[in-house]
Order: sequence, then C-alpha cells, then structure tokens
Amino acid sequence: MSIKIVQTFDTSLTDSNSMIYKYLSGLIETGINTIYSYKLTGYISNSTKFSGFRSGSVIVDYTISATSNNLNFTAAHTDISAFLRAQGFILADDAFARSEQKDFTTDELYPLQKLDLNCIPPDFAKGIKWIVNNKDPALDNTRYIISNNNSTLTLKNVSESDSGRYSCIIQTDTIPYIQWQNIAIKKRPNIIVGDEYRVFPCESNNVTLRCSVDAGYNIEWVLNGTVQSSGSDITVNYATQSGNCMEETFTCRLKGLSQLLPYSYSWSRVIVKTSTENSDYVCKNTELGLGKKNEETKGICRSGFKGTITYRCDSPDWTPVQDNCVLDVIDELKNRVEALIVEEIPGFMANLSSATVQNNVNITQSAATVQAIVFILFTIANFSQTTVTVIDNPVMVNYLKTVNIIVSGNVSNTWNKLNKGNTTENTSTELLSAIEKISDRLKDEFVINETSIQLNRTTINNSFSITSTLPNSTTEIIIPQVPNVITITIIIFSTLDNVLPNRTTNNDSRISDVRINGDVVVVKVDNNVKLNNIYFAFDITDQSLGNPQCVFWNFSLDAWDSTGCKVKPSGNKAGKITCECNHTTSFSILMSPFSDKSVLLAYITYIGVGISMASLVICLIIEIIVWKSMTRNDTSYMRHVSIVNIAVSLLIANICFIIGAAVAEQEQPTSVGRCSPAVFFMHFFYLGLFFWMLISALLLFYRTVMVFSQMSRATMMAIAFIVGYGAPLLIAVITVASTAGPQNYITKQLACWLNWNESRALLAFVIPALTIVAINFVVLIVVLYKMLRRGVGATTQPDEKHALVVIARCVAILTPIFGLTWGFGIGTMVSREVGIHVVFTILNSLQGLFVLVFGTLLDRKVCESLREKLLLPKLSSSHTKSTSAGSSSTPKVTLFQMMRRRNVDNVSEANTSSAVTDSSDGSYALVNS
Repeated sequence: MSIKIVQTFDTSLTDSNSMIYKYLSGLIETGINTIYSYKLTGYISNSTKFSGFRSGSVIVDYTISATSNNLNFTAAHTDISAFLRAQGFILADDAFARSEQKDFTTDELYPLQKLDLNCIPPDFAKGIKWIVNNKDPALDNTRYIISNNNSTLTLKNVSESDSGRYSCIIQTDTIPYIQWQNIAIKKRPNIIVGDEYRVFPCESNNVTLRCSVDAGYNIEWVLNGTVQSSGSDITVNYATQSGNCMEETFTCRLKGLSQLLPYSYSWSRVIVKTSTENSDYVCKNTELGLGKKNEETKGICRSGFKGTITYRCDSPDWTPVQDNCVLDVIDELKNRVEALIVEEIPGFMANLSSATVQNNVNITQSAATVQAIVFILFTIANFSQTTVTVIDNPVMVNYLKTVNIIVSGNVSNTWNKLNKGNTTENTSTELLSAIEKISDRLKDEFVINETSIQLNRTTINNSFSITSTLPNSTTEIIIPQVPNVITITIIIFSTLDNVLPNRTTNNDSRISDVRINGDVVVVKVDNNVKLNNIYFAFDITDQSLGNPQCVFWNFSLDAWDSTGCKVKPSGNKAGKITCECNHTTSFSILMSPFSDKSVLLAYITYIGVGISMASLVICLIIEIIVWKSMTRNDTSYMRHVSIVNIAVSLLIANICFIIGAAVAEQEQPTSVGRCSPAVFFMHFFYLGLFFWMLISALLLFYRTVMVFSQMSRATMMAIAFIVGYGAPLLIAVITVASTAGPQNYITKQLACWLNWNESRALLAFVIPALTIVAINFVVLIVVLYKMLRRGVGATTQPDEKHALVVIARCVAILTPIFGLTWGFGIGTMVSREVGIHVVFTILNSLQGLFVLVFGTLLDRKVCESLREKLLLPKLSSSHTKSTSAGSSSTPKVTLFQMMRRRNVDNVSEANTSSAVTDSSDGSYALVNS
C-alpha cells in the first residue's frame, strides 16, 4: 500500500535514524492502524507495518494483513485523509494506492539494447497506464512503444538516461493498483587502448599493449581468435622478430558479454605494424611505438587511474602534454551518479566524501580527477533541483567535506591548469554554480565548519551579522534589516581565490589583470526573498594590490560583475575593504596589482634602471681610464675602490632585478626554482651596495675626523672587502638556510623578491639597509659639522647664505653616494601617498646615474685626468703649431668651472690648517666627489 503526499522530498527521509523519519513513520503508522481497525472490514488489527519513504513528491509505503482480498477502503481512506490533513499534510488527488514492487525484467541491461516490460493485470483491472520517472511515455512515441492493451512497454536503444522508476498503474473499482520496479541501465563501457595504429621497428623486441575498462566490467586481449590475457586492467606482451615485418590486429573486448559484440562500444582494436623504414621516426617506445617530430599519440593511464595521457614526440622521447587520468574510485562514482535515484543520494555522498578524504594527495595532484569530482557535485546539485529534493545536514556535511579537499591551498596549481585558457568548460565556475544550487535546497538550521569553509544557516527577523571563524580570516557579513522572517544560508570560502578565474566584464586592458583579493562569500535566502542592503567587510589577502572592486559572479556573463555593489570608503579599516550590495549571490573583492600608481612606478623603475645600468658601465670605463692618475695616495685609492665596487654591485643587482621581473611576469604564482637564484644574487649584491656605501662613509669619517691617524693601504683593503662582500654573503646564506625548508624564501605572488607574509625574510634586507642608512646619516652630520666649524673659523665675517650653499652642495653630493635616499623607504612602509613612492622610486632607480655624476663627473681631478688622457695627442699637435707661429695661447675657463672652483676653494681654505698633507688632500677629493 502507498500514500502520496504533496511535499518536497527530504533526503533525511532515507535515514531511519533521523528525527523526521521516526516522527512521520510513527505518526502515519499509528493513524493508519487505528482507522483501519475501526473502518476496514477484514483488516487484522495492528498489522500495519511502515516500509519506508520514496520520492515522487513523498510516497509512503506500508503493508497490511487482512482476512479478505476484496476490501472496501473508501470510508477508511476518507478518515485517513482527514487525519493527515489535520496534521498539516497535503494529499494528492489519487493519494491512496495498492502498490507492489515487481520484477518486470531480471536481465542486466546495457546501452543500445531493446527493453520489453510486461505488466500482468489482475482480473479486476479496468485499465492500464505506464509512468516512467513521473512522466507519461505515451506522450513520446518516438522512444516508447505501448502495445497489448497497454500492458507492454517497449524501448529501443536504451541508454543510461533511461534508468529510473517504471510504474504500471492498474485502475480498479476502488483504489489504483501500482506495480513498479527501479530499473538501472548499465553505463556504456569505455574500453581504452590508446592510439589504434602503431608502428614499431622490425627487430627482435617486445611490444607492450595495455587495455583498461570502467569498473564493473572485465576485458580480454584477443589475437587471431586466441585470448592472450584477461582482467579489468590488462597487458599483453607481443614479441616482434627481426626480418619478419608484418601487421597484426589485437582486439580488446568485453569478457563474458558475447551478446554485446554487435555493438562497437564492446571492443577496441590496435593495429601493430613492424617496419624497417624508420628513418623519419625520432621517438621510440615499447608501448607507444615510433613517432615523428611533434607527432602526438595517446597512451593509457598508470594503474589506479582511468583515462588517457596525450604524448608529443620531442626527440628522442615521448613527452606527456595532457593528463586526463581520473582516480579509479572517483571514476566509478562518476559512472554511477547519472543513474542515481533520490533515495540513494545520502549514501552516495557519504561514499564520495570518504573516497575524497582517503585519496587526498592523489586527487589534489590530478586535474582530471578534480574535474570529475566537480562534475559529480554539479550533477548532485542539479538533481536536487530537478527532483525538488531537500538536502539535509548530513548530506551537506559530506558535500562540503568533498569541496574542502578540492579547494584546499595546495591545489592552486591544479586549478591553474583547469582555468588556463578555458572559458567554455570552466570547472571552477561549475563548482561555484553547484554550491549555489545546492544551497537553495537546504532545510533546518545548522552550522558546518571545515578548514577553509564555514556554513551558517539560520532564521532571522531583524538585523544580522556574522564574522568568519576560519583561520586567517575575519570577514564580516552584516544585514542591517530584513523585510520579514527569513532563513538565510551564508557560506564563506577562504581559498576560492585560488580556484575561481579573475576575468571581469570590464574590457579595459589597463585593469584586466585583476585578482581576487579576499574571501568568497555565498549568500542565499530561502524563497528568493530580496534583500536591499548587505555589507561585507573583506580581509585583504595581499596588501600590495590596489583599486578595490566589490563584485559578484555573474553566471550569465561568465565573469565578475560589479553591478549593484560598491566600495564603502567610510567603512574601510586597515587591512579591510567594506562593500555594500543590493542582491544575493557569490561575492568577493577584486584588486589590481597594476593600479595607476603601480603602472607609473613601474615605468619609472624600468626607465630609471636602464639609465642607471648605462651610467654604471660609463662610470666603470672612466675609472679604468683614470685609475693610475687618481690612485696615487691611500685616501684617493680607497675612495675609487669604493666607487668601483659600488658600481659593480649595483650593476649586477640591476641585472638580477630585470631577470627576476621577467620570471615573475611570465609565471604566477612565482616559480621557486626559477626565482630563487635571482633573489639570492639580488639580495647579496644589493647588500653589497649598501656595505660598500658604508665603507665610503667610514673612509670619509676616518679622513675627516681622525686626521692624525694612519692605516696602511693593505689593512684598509682587507677590512673593506671583508665588510663589503663578507657580511652580505653571510646574511644572504643565513636567510636561504632559515627559509628554504618550508619554501618561504621568496614571495609567492607578483614579484621575485624576499618573502614577507610567511617568513619575514625581507627583514634580512631591510634591517641591514636601514641600519647602514642611519650610520651614513650620522657620518654626514659629523662631517658637515667639522667642515662648517673649520670654514666659519677661517672667515672673519661668516656669511649664512654661503654656509647654506655649502651644506646643500655636500648633501646633494654625498646622499646618493651613501644611499641615504633609501631612507625614503621608511616613508613607503608607513604611507601610501603617491608622492613618497614616486620620490623613492626615482631616487633609487637612478642610483647608477647618481654614482656616475656625483662620484665621477663632478670630481674636478677625475675630469682633468680624463681630459688629459683623451685630448693629449691633440693638445701636443696644437702646441707644436702655436710655437711655430710665434704666438701664445691662454686656456679658456667656463663660468661653471669658475663657480665650482670658488666653492671648492672656500672648503679647501677651511682645511689649510691641517697638519697632515695627505689627509687634507684626501678630504678635499672626497668632498668634491
């Protein structure tokens, strides 16, 4: 017997331990038993036994015992209907029926076979009608044939989609008599052998052929009618012979299913050809055969996986280029999901969740397996909507447990493969769609927490707010007001930024390179109640990005869309972006790594670095030309050693910077293997630059303050190189050693540089650099104090304006040389003002130019020596001509040279009282460098 209740089927009705199952089954069984005992003549009291619930609204199955086969249910069913309606149930018009499960067919059914179902009516039958999956097959005469007074239903060429419930409804004088059977059509087997045609060298060797098939089938290799091997994943080894060149055809067919041989899906063939004409072939493999350059072929996946691998011939080996291998257990579940019935959803999801957790590592490394799982999740979500099925807490727990595995942080590379260049079959957006769809089918209130997913389903009647409890997430959702009592589902994902694509509806190329920079939040309200205002306070994942956009995923446009959402400036806090939206769906924030400010800074950086590198090369050439004439005393010698090493360190560091930038631009997330060498040498040589700047400052301090102290040239050189290169090398090596293990040495996104978010490795550069800047600043103050003190003491009437000019000149000369411009880096760390960043970028990207100008070109002695070296032959010739003409000439002095000499003389006069001539000369040269 059965009763049809007009109600959405709830998956908890399949669980005999659930509260709703126990309540409804007890209520209905008690009511039926009581009413039948009083109203149904021939009924055996207390014989009603509840059998279970079925879908199709909700069908209640039960059995009874009676002393007669001819029972009049009219009065009893009228009272039962009244009883159930009093409990809040809505019954269908033909709610009551006598139902019985029958075996219309006991055969295993395979695709393309013919299906005949015969319904045997009792003598009291008044008419017969067939129902297939709640649909009338009589309305589709292209697929169904109904004959023999409607008692026979015939299907030609069945497929997996024909699986489901087949019901024969027999009309009687009282209540309908329903015979039914759940029929499953086997999935079409996929026999995989790889490429059908293969060429092998005609020599004595073994050829390996493999064949695999879906779970539930067995196969066998056959050659010339003889079975070579059998199983579910089988291999045959075929021995080729030298000089015996021929073609053989191997057939891999379903074992024990000879009735399916007429259907081509039941077998696959491989033609093996052995040949001596192999000059064009550059690849060779005992399984894949011979191949020409860039030729592609398909091979079978390794054991434990189903599918194929595409190989390309890259001489001399076949190289895998596309892996379509799906884990066996997931492939089996994928084959089952399309023939699933509603009652099987809870058990199926439990199996999927268990398989995913147990095979976590293999799944997260296989793009094809992740794609198969998404297909399963999407099918379940679709199924819940098309069958109007309610999803309960246990099913959703298993659903999100599965999602949690495939969106974990260590699967980002797999998702990059799936999303790369893929817009028509986007697995990630299919996953998001599945989550949204199944969220519409939830019931009751509950909370689910996974490592990267938080679900809250609750009923609210006023304002509402919730804060994420996920690790490293404090995203907040605020609903200030609701129109009436509503039930809302909120799901927060902390790792979907690594899964979903970044494309937007904006085609502006300047901002096309945007990135998801926060959690993704799904908001669904039961019965599609409209909410006018929802506020989101998103954590910013990457603080270096700018231009925030509040967006939702628009499935119609297949892109992120900002319609109905806006950034709220007044609500922004440090490290957060507040958004306001006027609808519900999936939300997040997009931010651009190349904002207007970033683009400006990028242009300044690359242009400046180019100018800097050219300047450094010119500086080194000049130093080579004037080296002998400019290194006659210890002070001058050490000064030029410092300048040369500063130039070399900065030049190599800039080269490494360009290499690192190119790597980062080509590959995101940044490649550890390719970026790490560039980062190490950048770190080392930028530190070398700073330490050689420190050597220059200490030399200036030593020659200016300690004028009576002397140190040998060899001692100064030893100290300089130990400090200049030894200290940077030690710091760089320690940094690598302390961060390389957990792979936190370099940044994971945007740039090739030292890591900050995970390991704080960047401090190994910032702390030494800023320390040296501070030391150099102190040295500058002391030197200026000494110079002004001596200059003012030598002047009877001090001129304040002249003193300011001297200070400005010294600062302008010494600051770039000693790296004090890097002090602006502190400003960039505490402020986001564009001006500070631009000044810092200009000054530092042009360090090489500053070294050339202030360290070489503005040194009078260097310029004179360079002029002498380059113009000596010409001057000698001019002198000879002048003497023969009997005339004398006077060299011309430019206005710039006169002004420079005047300032130098002022400084020089302040040092004429020095007791040590060599020290005074050295200080003079440094101040004018």
